[in-house]
Amino acid sequence: MFDFLEFSFIDVLDILLVAFLLFNVYKLLKGTVAINIFLGIAIVFLIYRITDALHMEMLSTLLGNLISGGAIALIIIFHPEMRKFLLMLGSTNFKTKKNFIKQLKFLKAEISIDLDVEVLTHACEKFGKNRTGALIVIERNSNLDFLRERGDTMKIEINSPILESIFYKNSPLHDGAVVIKENNIIATRVVLPLSDKVLPRRFGLRHRAAIGITEKTDAMCLVVSEETGEVSFIVDGEFELYTTFNELQEKMRMYLS
Repeated sequence: MFDFLEFSFIDVLDILLVAFLLFNVYKLLKGTVAINIFLGIAIVFLIYRITDALHMEMLSTLLGNLISGGAIALIIIFHPEMRKFLLMLGSTNFKTKKNFIKQLKFLKAEISIDLDVEVLTHACEKFGKNRTGALIVIERNSNLDFLRERGDTMKIEINSPILESIFYKNSPLHDGAVVIKENNIIATRVVLPLSDKVLPRRFGLRHRAAIGITEKTDAMCLVVSEETGEVSFIVDGEFELYTTFNELQEKMRMYLS
């Protein structure tokens, strides 16, 4: 009855390899909406294996068919990520260990981000006083390189003059979002996915776009309203409240640590 509990060395090795693979997939998807899909699939598969081991034929057959169809759905949903991963493997120089580890940098669960928070908040404070609209997206764990295709690619260290020139009302770069990775601006005029969430009328497209990208990734956003000059801090699709810009800086540092 309990024959399935007998383990060999190969079984143990198999379990360890699968656990290592699942752990790295979890780290890759952590902080994104896709993590919910991954956890759902993992739970369904676990239940399937338990019911199969206990010879619950009807339920195990049903779950087995569900998993078979889910594999196709998984390929469709994660097509861009799978393509990027396979291209990375195909282009990796395995002869150089350093290069290979650098390619796998995205598998880290947590990273320490060196961002000049004061420059960003002071710039947003100035934008608010001048009623200058702005939308700034800051990368955390989720890689935002895919957003470069939605705007103009650049790489320049953030500073107040650069931010002011980008969001100047007559500047050709002021429309869309600025994407910041570590302490560099990597893209401007970026078109972000819009959220379907119902918002009060005082919030415009910038706020809807900020909520949209923070719903799909773990990025955080600073939004300056052109109408009111109010500076909003958005994380995980929600507005983070603060009373002073010093408090805003502390909140940002907390989310970046």
